[in-house]
Amino acid sequence: MEPVETRLDVMGTSASASVPHLRFDPSRFDITTPPRRPAFLPIVSSHSLASVLVRKASGPVQGFILEAPTAGGHNAPPRGTPTYDALGQPQYGERDRVDLESMRAIGLPFWLAGGMDSPARIGDALAAGAAGVQVGTLFAFCRESGVAPALRRAVLDIVRSEREFVLTSSRASSTGYPFKVASVPGTLSEREVYAARTRTCDLGYLREAYVKPAGGIGYRCAAEPIADYVSKGGDAAATVDRNCLCNSLAATVGLGQVRAAGIEPGLVTSGDGIGSIRAVLGDRDDYSAADVVTYLMSAIPLAVNG
Repeated sequence: MEPVETRLDVMGTSASASVPHLRFDPSRFDITTPPRRPAFLPIVSSHSLASVLVRKASGPVQGFILEAPTAGGHNAPPRGTPTYDALGQPQYGERDRVDLESMRAIGLPFWLAGGMDSPARIGDALAAGAAGVQVGTLFAFCRESGVAPALRRAVLDIVRSEREFVLTSSRASSTGYPFKVASVPGTLSEREVYAARTRTCDLGYLREAYVKPAGGIGYRCAAEPIADYVSKGGDAAATVDRNCLCNSLAATVGLGQVRAAGIEPGLVTSGDGIGSIRAVLGDRDDYSAADVVTYLMSAIPLAVNG
């Protein structure tokens, strides 16, 4: 077992400045059995990136998760110069479609993600050579989900009444990546809830490192208090409409921090196909993970017979 290093990206470093690295030396710990290298399955949004990883990865790649921009959570930005619709959503086009023929030519297994929410789509994915699919949204709101029960019920009520709406926000995440936000009353998807929240950054999982004026490395986040961010060299324009995903997503699973003004509000993320829940629900008011599997597994005969 040998020491390993990885570079730390720091805002404000010049080309001539030394790049800091994070170093891990396993000899400092009492490790009697060398750890086994886990399978490396990168999540990518294009066949070209998959090809680059196969050529340049420091170790073997076991396969790929190909995630379309319809998936929930963070999305890869559109390729090329971005354009936006009237709601500020980034627009995806032909350049953002994965060439499955090129993926098959790489020769490694791949799984399709984003919009894999019906038996027909899964059948198409398998027929196109995918080893399988990754499904998020249908499981995110099932009975076994980690989403806080009241919030999960609210989402199901919205879907049942066909009032669902998912915004691909180019501003919500402090990372700069597009982020899917489902419209749910009482959450940060509502402007009044967002405006009433006191900006706080005390978890810091999405902070960026920057060079302090006097030297050394500090950390900042575009979702923290604006004055704090600006004092650390950040641009105030970058703070507009940013959400504290660390606190809000913790609140979504019932772990919201308690403040003087109350409990942190949640933020629900979902894929564009949240309405597909109706096909699993049927005339019921709730559903389980097993119901999702039963519904989706009917795709397997389609792939075999197709």
